[in-house]
Parts: sequence; C-alpha cells; structure tokens
Amino acid sequence: MRKSDTNMQNHDSISSRRILLRSTACGFGSMAWAAMMGQKCIGAKIGERQTGTKVAHFTPKAKRVIFLFMSGGPSQVDSFDPKPILASQNGRMMHFNDPRSVAKTGQGASQRLMKSPWKFKQYGQSGLPVSDLFPHMGGVADELCVIRSMATEGVAHGPATLFLHTGSTNFIRPSMGSWVTYGLGSENENMPGFVSLSPALGNGGPRNYSNAFLPAVYQGTAIGRSGIPAIDSQIRNLGDRSRSLNDQKAQFELIRQLNAAQLAGSGENSEWDAVLSSYELGWRMQTSAPSVLDIAGETASTLKLYGIGKEPTDNYGRLCLMARRLVESGVRYVQVNYADNTNNPSWDQHSNLPKHEDHARAVDQPVAALVRDLKARGLLEDTIVWWGGEFGRTPYAQDNGTGRDHNPAGFSVWLAGGGFKSGVAYGATDEYGFQAIENRVHMHDLHASILHQLGIDHLQLTYRHAGRDFRLTDVHGEVVHGLFA
Repeated sequence: MRKSDTNMQNHDSISSRRILLRSTACGFGSMAWAAMMGQKCIGAKIGERQTGTKVAHFTPKAKRVIFLFMSGGPSQVDSFDPKPILASQNGRMMHFNDPRSVAKTGQGASQRLMKSPWKFKQYGQSGLPVSDLFPHMGGVADELCVIRSMATEGVAHGPATLFLHTGSTNFIRPSMGSWVTYGLGSENENMPGFVSLSPALGNGGPRNYSNAFLPAVYQGTAIGRSGIPAIDSQIRNLGDRSRSLNDQKAQFELIRQLNAAQLAGSGENSEWDAVLSSYELGWRMQTSAPSVLDIAGETASTLKLYGIGKEPTDNYGRLCLMARRLVESGVRYVQVNYADNTNNPSWDQHSNLPKHEDHARAVDQPVAALVRDLKARGLLEDTIVWWGGEFGRTPYAQDNGTGRDHNPAGFSVWLAGGGFKSGVAYGATDEYGFQAIENRVHMHDLHASILHQLGIDHLQLTYRHAGRDFRLTDVHGEVVHGLFA
C-alpha cells in the first residue's frame, strides 16, 4: 500500500469519526451516548446553569417528576373539592351548559344534582379536606398542593388524555416526559431518562410517551402495560445468559462499529442516532436496571407501607415503589399509570359512581406511601409528585342515573414536593363544582409551572420542525407563581 493511500485512509477515518461525533452529540441523556461524549446540545435554547447532563434555563427547585396518572377522570366533588350544596340540593334539576349537550344541540340541558356518597374530613395541621375515598392521602395532606381550578381541552377520553400528555388533542406531539428529558437529560447514563410504567394501549397508547418529532432518543421506555400484573412488568432480554461476558462484549463492539459506520455515511439521522444510543444504553442497563427494578431487597416495613403482599394494593404498590427506585437511580421522569382496562378507563364511572371506591382502595395507600417514602429519604424536596386524571366529573347524575359524566371545565389535581406549596388548596370551582371560576389553571398552565420548577422556561424549550418552532405549551400557558412555596 502506498503512503498516500495510508494517509487517505487515515483522513477518511478521522473524517468519519468527526461526522459520528457531530451526529451523535445531541443524543441528550435519556440514552447514554450523549453522556459518554460529554457534549452540550444546542437543540433547545439553553441557559447558564448545569442540571444533570444538560443546561437548565435557571436554578431549578426540582430535578425529577413522578406522574401518577389516574386514567378515566376521578371525580373532584367526591375527592378533594367538597360541595355541601350538593347534599342540601340533592335531586334538584338544574340547567348546565355541559360540553356534550352543547355539542349536540347548541345549548345545555337540565340535569339532576347528585350528592357525594362519601363524607369529607379535615386532615393535618393544614385542615385540608379530603373525602373518605382517600384516608391515606388525607394522612399526607400537609404535603399536598391541591389545585381545585383545573381546566383542559377535550371532553372525550382520547383527546383529553392526549392533551394531558402532549398539549394537543389530535396532532402528533412529543409527550411531556420527552420534552423534559430533551431539556434536561438524565441524571444516570445507565438508565433511561423517561419511563412509563404499565401504560395503556388505548386513548393515545404509545403516543402518550412518544417523542413524536423530537429526536428518537427521547421516546419513553415502557415497562409492562395495563392488564399485565406489575410483578411481571420487567424489561425483557436485558441479559444474554447463552454467551459469556467476553463474547457479549465482542458482539456488542462489532454491532456498535457497524452502526457507527452506517451513521457516519448517512449524515444527520435521528433514527440511527437512536439505534446507537439504544445499544449503548441497553449494554449499560444490563448491570443497573435489574437491581433497580427488583424490589426483593426492600425491607418488610417498606413493602408493608406500600401495601405490597395484600389486595387490593399489591399491584399499584409495586408500581409506586418501582417509581421511587427509578427516580432514586437517576431517571428524570416516571409515569405510573392506573388504567386497568384499555377500553373502559378505570375512573370512568358513568353509571356506577360507587365503583370509585374500588379504585381508591387500590391506589390510596400506595400513593400516600410514595409521598412518605420520598420525604423520609430526602427526595421529596426536589421531586415533583403529580396526581390526577385527564379531566374531572360532573356534579350531576348523567342521564339521571347513578354516575357522573366527563367534566373538563373544572376539576382537581394535586402536586407534592418540588418547591410547590404544601397543605393548601389553590383556586376554586363554582358552588356546585362544575366550572373553575377562581384562579383557573389550564392544563397548559400546569405544564408551564411544572417545567418552571425543573428550571425550564416553557417559552424557550422549543424544537424546530416543519418550518416552525414547537413547544409543549404551543402558543399558550402561564406559569402559576401562586403554586410555589
């Protein structure tokens, strides 16, 4: 071989490596490749302070989020927003401009008021009222910031669920977890930045944890799915017991070289970037993920705290404990789904409101345990725990029956930790609990406020796609400073 040929090969090799480095430098932190490269990315407009593997816009109050998604829409007037007038006027017919009637006829309809089957009690030093549905959550009332004035878009489960997760009712948009990991990355290069535990297949399905047009490395990692017991919800094929560790290393290195060569020849390519990153992350996860997902090492008192080993709390208790272990290991955004049926979301009681009690018994103790456990470990201070569904329910009986219809105009969610106020109720619905009338918080506002506590300016967290800049809050959203401690 001539010396000139050797020089040419060296030049090509160096060029290929430069292309590879340039192409993979923006694989932010939900996968390990970017962490290995130690690069700052320029996809988002970034600030001046470093958070995890990325740069935040300003000093954050929180580092991570656990979203406890109650699919189907829990009733606010039966949980965190007491309305005594419903008891005193139970059975009275009133006119409501409910979205379904307005959509069908252009006007509202006469509906029968229905009192709550559950009593409310004041809890803690704050005296925050919580219904008998959630006595364990009542026990941590002094940690909760209950927003009673939520409003959202979409009256059906599909559009409203998509809006909750992506800020859009119908267009394909990145999920909130993807936006957060795009903006901040992961705190642990050996674990994904965004995990969704037991997601449902319906009402958006994978779109609820999708990266959409963001680079593919920001898609959420789904563990299990609704209908599969949490005890069986693991990441399959993490290890290869048929080969020795040295053989696995050799195989992995060959695959990595082949993919790197392919990426170098294809220019900017998000899909190949994700392939490289997923192989890197998968290799690293073999030593980290199994221990994180295995709760066998937890103490008997911790398992008892979460209600593990007994019904009806065992399943959701396992998921909540797994969420604590995931954020403890550095996962940035964890969603814990409660959705036991993909075609009939759990809290969707149109004709059988007492069914709410079955679901409350399954989640109440595990959720409260998560809050207590995070606080005991010093994690609640910089972890946002978010509990809620895609909308609420009406204060009247649907079709004069025994259940409540969907209500996007006024409902409740709560937040704990992460610099939010504690032991308070923010905002208010009208006297019947139908519509937010005081300090209304739109879902865009909630997204903006959670991002703010993570050190992210929702106006600056953008990604250019199809000729325009997109963001989670679209062209809407105001940070609600009244929620912050």
